Amino acid sequence: MNVFHPFRFLSKLEIESHALNVLRQMQAKPNYAPKWPLDSSRVAEFLGLDLVWDYIPDDSQGQIAARILPLEKLIEINENIPQLRGGFGESTIAHEIGHWVLHINQQEVARKIRLQNKGINVRVEPLLCRTVDDINGIEWQAQYFAGCLLMPQHILIELSKDKDLTKWQHLYQMKDELGITISNLLHRLQDLGWIYLEPNSRKIYLGKS
Repeated sequence: MNVFHPFRFLSKLEIESHALNVLRQMQAKPNYAPKWPLDSSRVAEFLGLDLVWDYIPDDSQGQIAARILPLEKLIEINENIPQLRGGFGESTIAHEIGHWVLHINQQEVARKIRLQNKGINVRVEPLLCRTVDDINGIEWQAQYFAGCLLMPQHILIELSKDKDLTKWQHLYQMKDELGITISNLLHRLQDLGWIYLEPNSRKIYLGKS
């Protein structure tokens, strides 16, 4: 069997439920109880994943932003891409966690690791993320998962109390409290229908357009 699930449509609700399930599992473990800003590397550790920043060379198809080595349970982030640092780095790690949760058959990974431990030669290709801007297919699903993980609705409700979401100053405060980028926050709030940002303008309105 393949360690990668065949592609299938996942609704936003289903993806969000997967992210919340990870947070609930962490909440049950005192040493891993989520705190915000959420440390994505702690989430990876909780899931049994190692995380390294390393140089990932280009291949014949170009630059690779990150990759998952399933049998090593390893996430590699390309340290040669400066924009993957900072708040965007948290999103990148959470994105890779999304791939692990949504797209990798973990039971099959465990089976192949058992075979490997018995001396059987098992080879599994890594899951590659070529660009942080790819919003198609499984890349969109992983990025939506990242937003739900880093910015769950109950945390957004808590942080938005006594704030005016139409004011940039308040949005930047929330961005800092969440440890993400302002673009991550704007996208999440617009997707939830909490705000509407007028195209080619910095004017923000409450609710959808």
